[in-house]
Amino acid sequence: MDEIVNKVANSVLEVFDLEDYYPIGIRTQIDISQWLFEGFLLKEKDFREALKNHDWSQYQNHYVAIHCKTDAIIPAWASILVTTYAASFAKKVVLGTINDLNTVLYQEILNQLDYSKYQDKPLILKGCSKKPVPESAYIFAVQHLQKVAKSIMYGEACSAVPLFKKQK
Repeated sequence: MDEIVNKVANSVLEVFDLEDYYPIGIRTQIDISQWLFEGFLLKEKDFREALKNHDWSQYQNHYVAIHCKTDAIIPAWASILVTTYAASFAKKVVLGTINDLNTVLYQEILNQLDYSKYQDKPLILKGCSKKPVPESAYIFAVQHLQKVAKSIMYGEACSAVPLFKKQK
């Protein structure tokens, strides 16, 4: 009987797993509509008062996304004003959803990485993850990796999809 050989383990393939760079921390979405009259109308005096009385300390060390779940038309200064309160406690504040927040966090992290260890190597951009890695993070990653890698595939070693191969 022939010995079973793990070809993946013996491969020169490098795995780039975005989960390895997932920023640990609580993500919180703040909905501006909670401070609008009937969720749609911004009354400046009431809005400012509500923000002043809100317990902002609950966002201590959180990653915060500010958004409005209603179709209210909100002046730009409203989100900026909310940010002035939240930023005193939060690690990071962005305008948008939790997915937008994760996109910004990944963009910052991926822009800081040293990709030289992947120089001229075949790579797999790992596709499955248990953490909420936004699709945009894969877009950022492949742009950096494409500059150094010999080839890039997406997925798992057993079923990878070719994405890029450096021209000779």
